[in-house]
Amino acid sequence: MPLGVVLRRAPGVTRWAEYSWKAVAVLPGAAEASWQVLREESGVNEFHAATLPLELHGSDAEAYLHGLSTKVPCIYVVLRESDDVTHPLEVTLVTASPYEAQDYADSSEEIVEKVPMPDGLIAWVRDFAQMHHHEEKFKKRRRDKTDIGATEDGIGDARISQMADVYRSPVQAKKERLQ
Repeated sequence: MPLGVVLRRAPGVTRWAEYSWKAVAVLPGAAEASWQVLREESGVNEFHAATLPLELHGSDAEAYLHGLSTKVPCIYVVLRESDDVTHPLEVTLVTASPYEAQDYADSSEEIVEKVPMPDGLIAWVRDFAQMHHHEEKFKKRRRDKTDIGATEDGIGDARISQMADVYRSPVQAKKERLQ
């Protein structure tokens, strides 16, 4: 599903940052756009910065359900800094998976913003996740019945006859014999 990403540019709070940028909304089913101005009000501008596809994968169904179970289900917008002065952020990815968003946040090269998911999008993601989610049965591991303490198998090197240092390598023992 194509998702338009809305970024808000507000005047900076400090003298070191001229502007403050934040992802504030997504537009499900949006057409292609490149930094289209949506609203201008007292120095605050909102842009339809980009439209990216929201791809859902059956293997990530558990992550989608986990994200939907939060108080406010969110879409995660991944942004990267760009060299363009007028548009300093590049929209890289949109995802409904909090696990994938965490992976991007861990790299610290990208900026990950949480944007509330619209109701229609919540229903679409929920239906997909429920259709593809398969609960895994808990399988308790059992210990092997072999007694591993009975013999000292594999300790030391059989080529070394001396018992003083069973962990010594054969090369070291050969050097000592030659001296």
